[in-house]
Amino acid sequence: MKLKDFYARAVEHGQKQDPRGKKGIAQELERLKTNYEEMSEKKKDKFDKERLNNPYADTRILYGDPNADIKTVLLGIDMEVGELLLADRLREKGKKIDLVVSHHPEGKAHANFFQVMYMQADILNKYGVPINIAEGILDDRIREVERKVLPANHNRAVDTAKLLDIPFMCVHTPADNCVVAFLQEIIDDKKPYLVKDVVKIIEDIPEYKHEEANNVCPKVVAGKENNRAGKIFVDMTGGTEGPEKMFQYLAQAGVGTVVCMHLSEKHIQEAAKQNINAVIAGHIASDNLGLNLLVDEIAKGENLEIIACSGFYRVER
Repeated sequence: MKLKDFYARAVEHGQKQDPRGKKGIAQELERLKTNYEEMSEKKKDKFDKERLNNPYADTRILYGDPNADIKTVLLGIDMEVGELLLADRLREKGKKIDLVVSHHPEGKAHANFFQVMYMQADILNKYGVPINIAEGILDDRIREVERKVLPANHNRAVDTAKLLDIPFMCVHTPADNCVVAFLQEIIDDKKPYLVKDVVKIIEDIPEYKHEEANNVCPKVVAGKENNRAGKIFVDMTGGTEGPEKMFQYLAQAGVGTVVCMHLSEKHIQEAAKQNINAVIAGHIASDNLGLNLLVDEIAKGENLEIIACSGFYRVER
């Protein structure tokens, strides 16, 4: 397949699994298009026009000819300078590597990844938080994340890819959408009664079993295992953790348990304060699950070879 098709399939399936739904995505793209049309020519020149079609600022082709043929993909969670050198070393040893794919964003996708956080307002609204409150509490958190990424050396890995002439892309939110859709569906179907029942469901999934062998297990970090789970919210997409204040409004909306990839200590303390149970499923295991589900879709009908590295563990379904 072509690089552009690999990329397009990732974005397309990410939208199919997006918790906002087709209508929510269309409304957001339309709003962005209107804002773009109202910009001055100077601002338009600086604007990332890919955002008008791809709602995920953290998913981009970072280097390479979009028409390049792709047969062998080196894929991992964090693909940086070291992993690109690994790709080059594998090439030297006779293994053809057509594309390197990182889950976590690099280059311009990392510099702009805070943009995807705006989708969290729609997700919170879906679980009962009024949209005006969701947008209000997210504003400060998004600005905080934007400031955090400002000083980063975003293009280190991209520059390496260019010098080695290795096609390079990243796919973040589309994969995270897949893990949210998968876990929320299975949890809703099995209707766990206690918090420990939620943990058991997660533990039975291959990607989480694999991480348990590395001593990384799903864990209850707020509340107790024998608490009743109540309404369960799988919160794993939208760039990174939302605002700590969200737990107050989720509690008011009737959410009893949140299932996350990771939470800061302040987030955990706020969840406990609001009597919300919090389960950490595991960051890398969750990233693995999302990537596997996404790659299954991208590779349908294609003769793609996926080489796993950098924390990625391939499971085919």
